[in-house]
Amino acid sequence: MLRNAVHPSCRGVSLIKGLDFDKSRNRPTLISEGISKEMWQEFRCGVLMGANVANEVASGQMCESTLASRFGPPLDERTRQIFDSESFKVSHIEDIAGAEACGALKNVIALGAGFVDGLGLGGNTKAALLRVGLKEMAQFCRAFFEGIQDDTFMQSAGMADLITTCYGGRNRKCAEAFAKRRLEAEKRGNNETADLESLWNDIEASLLNGQKLQGTLAAKEAFTALNAIGKIDKFPLIKTIHEISFEGREVSSICDGIRTVSFSHL
Repeated sequence: MLRNAVHPSCRGVSLIKGLDFDKSRNRPTLISEGISKEMWQEFRCGVLMGANVANEVASGQMCESTLASRFGPPLDERTRQIFDSESFKVSHIEDIAGAEACGALKNVIALGAGFVDGLGLGGNTKAALLRVGLKEMAQFCRAFFEGIQDDTFMQSAGMADLITTCYGGRNRKCAEAFAKRRLEAEKRGNNETADLESLWNDIEASLLNGQKLQGTLAAKEAFTALNAIGKIDKFPLIKTIHEISFEGREVSSICDGIRTVSFSHL
C-alpha cells in the first residue's frame, strides 16, 4: 500500500474536485480527510483548487490556483512553490474545507447556468445566478464545516472557478442541452419528466465522450444534506436546481431560485 512506501515526513495535496458523502449521517465529508485517514493518523493533506481547465493549463495559458493547507511554516510556502510557475500562479490559504467544498458546489451552480443558457437568457441573469450561487456556496460551507473563511470565496478556488465552470465546462454544457430537450418536449406536448435520470444519462453519453457529470450527483447530495438538517428552504437556488433536475419542475423556474433576499454576508 502507498502508506507503506512513503516517508513519515511526507504530506499530501489532493486535486480531486468533489466531496465524499456519509450516507449514514446524510452529511458531506472532505476527501482530503479521507486521504489522511487512509495514510496514517498524523498525515496532513491539503488541496489545490481553482479555475484550471485542463487543456488551457496544458497549453501554458496563464491561470491561477489556490493551495489550501495547514502544514505550517515553512512547508506551506515550500509546497506552494512546487506548483507555482510563470503561467500557473498559486496563492495560499489555510481554509481546506472551504476550498475543497467549493470544488464540488460550483458544479451544482453550473447546472443552473446551463438552464439559463438553455432558456436563451442573457448575461444579466447569469451574473445574478453566479452572485446568489456564490452566497449559497459560502452558506453551505458554514453549515457543515468549521473554520470557513470569507476570503476563500474570493480566491481562484471560489469565485474564479465558479465563473469558469458557469461559462464553460461539462456541467453547464449538459445542463443547457437538458433545458433545451425539456423545452422542446413541452412544445410538442410530450412529458419527459417521467424519467429525468435517463435524460441526464443520455445527454452525458452523447456529449461527454466518456467523461462523467459531477453536478448532478453533487446536487443530489447537497439537497439531501440540507434537507436532513432542515435548511433546504434557506438555499432557494440549490433547491430549485435540484427540483428542475430531478423533480420535473419547469426549467423556466430557475429565475425563482435567483430572486432571493441577499444574505448579510458571504
